[in-house]
Amino acid sequence: MSGRILVVDDEPSMAGSLEALLAGAGWSVDVAGSGSEALARAAGDVGLVLCDLRLPDMDGLEVFERLRAARGEDAPVFVILTAYGTVSGARDALKAGVFDYLTKPIETDELLFVVQRGLDQRRLRLENRELSRAVGGGEIGERLVGRSPAFLEMLDLARAAARSEATVLIRGESGTGKELVAELIHAESARAQGPLVRVNCGAIPEPLLEAELFGHERGAFTDARRARKGRFELAQGGTIFLDEVGEMSAALQVKLLRVLQERQVERLGGQGRAIPLDLRVIAATHQDLEAMVREGTFREDLYYRIDVVSIQVPPLRERPEDVGLLARTFCARFAAKNRKPVRGLSAAALARLQAHRWPGNVRELENALERAVVLGAGEWLEPGDLELGAAAAPTPAAGAARPRGHAELLVEEALAQGRRLEELERDLIVEALRRTRGNVTQAARLLGLTRRTLQYRVEKHGLEDEPAGRAPDRAAQPAE
Repeated sequence: MSGRILVVDDEPSMAGSLEALLAGAGWSVDVAGSGSEALARAAGDVGLVLCDLRLPDMDGLEVFERLRAARGEDAPVFVILTAYGTVSGARDALKAGVFDYLTKPIETDELLFVVQRGLDQRRLRLENRELSRAVGGGEIGERLVGRSPAFLEMLDLARAAARSEATVLIRGESGTGKELVAELIHAESARAQGPLVRVNCGAIPEPLLEAELFGHERGAFTDARRARKGRFELAQGGTIFLDEVGEMSAALQVKLLRVLQERQVERLGGQGRAIPLDLRVIAATHQDLEAMVREGTFREDLYYRIDVVSIQVPPLRERPEDVGLLARTFCARFAAKNRKPVRGLSAAALARLQAHRWPGNVRELENALERAVVLGAGEWLEPGDLELGAAAAPTPAAGAARPRGHAELLVEEALAQGRRLEELERDLIVEALRRTRGNVTQAARLLGLTRRTLQYRVEKHGLEDEPAGRAPDRAAQPAE
């Protein structure tokens, strides 16, 4: 809840009119006739203050500054009311951090819009702060947004890994937020005061990557006019993040393995002089390193060195509960950044986002919302404002026979009977539990879910007491 609205004006007729208008729109409203009375009433759950710039005992800006000093992050959104002759004072208030100002006589539509936008911003601010606390705080917490079981399980593992010195391998598709997870691990670790040095192994050409990682001495190669520290040395006392580690050449894999084994690095042209390292290594990849090991394109000994703690970042399609929360967060962020009067997304727009498969994951959603906010013309984003790419499911090669498993047969049967997705999901869970004799961990693996996600869905469908050996009784479930 965003809280009550406090109207502060020493003119009873103006205060009464605003109170009636806002109460008629469904908000809870209080009234104060002076700055001191406002400060006394602006406690508790007041979420927005509409305050006249000129008051008998102090001006509105002083009320704002005292409220901000007293309540800090919990301070209500503050809107100044001013006459045309004092607009310059209202603009000064904006520079001081006031949310917005309205000039008298006040237009009803403008008032309702500003109040709603202010309360929405405060709600998002509080929501983001809550999420920030859940994932470790600060700017990273504000960008790692999600409440789905799969996402929260991943965060739990990342925070547990942060409390150790173990090497971490972060896996996940492009756009899922692997770098943010690495930032979280560093920020939660004992090395948080040290540097976090990032290296994208797939973006730097191989001849340059070796010098970037290990550094070089003067004269080590053409144009090496002075000695230079590599990224490993720059990460001393902190963390080095090797993104897309699967892109490394075989020669560089050997050198990286030696660094991990010996915890020391030798610059190019260093003539055997080793530099001891005190750092933590986090690697990330979107590739299947196990398959690369089998194919001989990634060293097995290096794989086991970096895969001490493995963290899988779930793709967005496996955390549909988070799409709406992420969309609202991005919408508010880009509306503020671009000074656009966008209040949010319509129900139809949210439904379209929920139906999309998101092959580009969170990055694709973020880009779609930024484009929609920048180009949209209305207060609410509609389906037509959302430019989403095709996300068709992969199809088998021409002429290839597709295996027809139990799950596919259940889908075809459900479509033929007109049954709902909820019923189909329940049947699949019951079948998985039957096959694994009630072992939730094995059933989750069979369904391609995390244990926490499956436990959540078991509870959602009321299957805690489902006999493990009984198959779902589809005859007892009439088609709708």
